[in-house]
Amino acid sequence: YLKMSKLALAFAIIHSKPPGKSSKEYIEYLAKTVSKQDFGWKWKVEVLEAEVLRLRQELLLNRISPRFCLENRKQDSSAETLLSRESINPTSYSSQLEDSGCDVCNDSAFDSLGIASDFHRSEHNVNTSKHWLERVPPLNLCLTSKEESLTAPVQFLQRLLEIRKLSEGGILQADFSELENDSFTICNSVSQLLDGLTVFYNSPKFPAPSFLTEGVCVLISLITDTKLSNHVLKKCFKKMEEFQKNLIQIILRNKSVNRFQALHSVSQTLGLLGRNNLLRNSLISLLLSEVRQFAEQLLQAHQVHSVYDITQYENIFLLCMILEQLLQNETQESNISSSDYGGEEKLKFLKNLDEIILHLSDEFPLFSLYLWRVSVLLNSSQMQ
Repeated sequence: YLKMSKLALAFAIIHSKPPGKSSKEYIEYLAKTVSKQDFGWKWKVEVLEAEVLRLRQELLLNRISPRFCLENRKQDSSAETLLSRESINPTSYSSQLEDSGCDVCNDSAFDSLGIASDFHRSEHNVNTSKHWLERVPPLNLCLTSKEESLTAPVQFLQRLLEIRKLSEGGILQADFSELENDSFTICNSVSQLLDGLTVFYNSPKFPAPSFLTEGVCVLISLITDTKLSNHVLKKCFKKMEEFQKNLIQIILRNKSVNRFQALHSVSQTLGLLGRNNLLRNSLISLLLSEVRQFAEQLLQAHQVHSVYDITQYENIFLLCMILEQLLQNETQESNISSSDYGGEEKLKFLKNLDEIILHLSDEFPLFSLYLWRVSVLLNSSQMQ
């Protein structure tokens, strides 16, 4: 029946083709027409899906705190978000990206990021919380460009964070147990945020646009908030882990000549993600695996005198710096069991490490030194 139908369709196309056109040209014309119609329908579906998500976000916020949504409707829709202004200083963040210097050995890289310090300062500014309801923008998910599409989940998550701050200050009553009942909305919003950040880090622009700084700020706020982080990670842990993997691969695979400027901002984001204990454990395991695999490949290339990837060799130092910083933070927090992180990857990393360092120390002294420093941190945590 299917063959007969295809044959009948072919005859119908041949008989209906306009004069002066071959059957092949007419078929190609029909195919293009149908594909344009499909594209139109896909765009309409995307717009409708965005509208559905926006309504679900509105409903979720209303369930968490009806008073917040009621007060927010009375405010000017063009007001700027206070959280994005007070939690981060875009000038301090983007200024780090304006210079194209190649310094990748700054051990204080994570302390120099303005996002973290500005965010913690704003956490204690309770006096301004009364004005937050007047500064919250309306949700708008029906956007087209990639940059604008990132602002959609940021707006929703900002409102969620502001409800959290207002409830903490006793200004609003909020029931965050509603997050457990609507995993779709929170997962979709966080996924959109992570996908948007990944797109930017793959093709960065300098200086960093405001939507990026706001996105990073909201992400870090979510995973460091004591109440919201458990809800978010419970629903989105795999997506967060995938985001970490993507950032690591962006660092390793970037081969552009003037790449250190972009990679530095990626490494800072990874370092900030490590502030969450669960994400830190996962990130340490991922970094241990990547550094170990590269060390083994470098040793093999050195033993047989084959060519190795010099660009990846330069990029691996950023991962070593992140790993060392995370391990130092881990050992400094005595209330966290250091045996919880690493696991199998920790054992794999330490196995035959002395032999690797011995063979690479003459030809690659800096990389060998980093391997040794990481091994010292791993062994010291084992002794505690």
